[in-house]
Amino acid sequence: MSKTNVERLLKQSKIDFESLTYPVDLDDLSAEAVARKINYPLSTIFKTLVLKMVENKYVFVVISGEEELSLKAAAKALHSKKVALVSMKELEFLTGYIRGGVSAIGAKKNFPVLLSDRAIHEPFIIISAGKRGHQVRLNPHDFLSFTQGILFTNG
Repeated sequence: MSKTNVERLLKQSKIDFESLTYPVDLDDLSAEAVARKINYPLSTIFKTLVLKMVENKYVFVVISGEEELSLKAAAKALHSKKVALVSMKELEFLTGYIRGGVSAIGAKKNFPVLLSDRAIHEPFIIISAGKRGHQVRLNPHDFLSFTQGILFTNG
């Protein structure tokens, strides 16, 4: 099986990770479905969202599958008046990834990364490897270091 850009970049950077795959159901791309299919707790599955700030800047926000994003908390962490989720139409153009396969690693454009502080309480986090049905399991500190991300409290 060929490696995704995420896997190649992590390997090049000598970051320890494990690749995980699962069958894709286009009707259910939820974190809950991923957790069931790969048999890991939902608390370790992290989803990547893309937000647009009023200043026409973009940011990746990576939160636990157990969380709902607080736009207010994200805006506060970014020192922005207001943030909004980007549309599905903009998502692929901005990142090179499609819904269900978005990753803060290896995207078409580098945006700042916010990581939910819940990640630090997990021995590992599981994020998209940049393709539906592909995930990588890695240390949250390695993810933060690689993406030069910052922790935030979601809500």
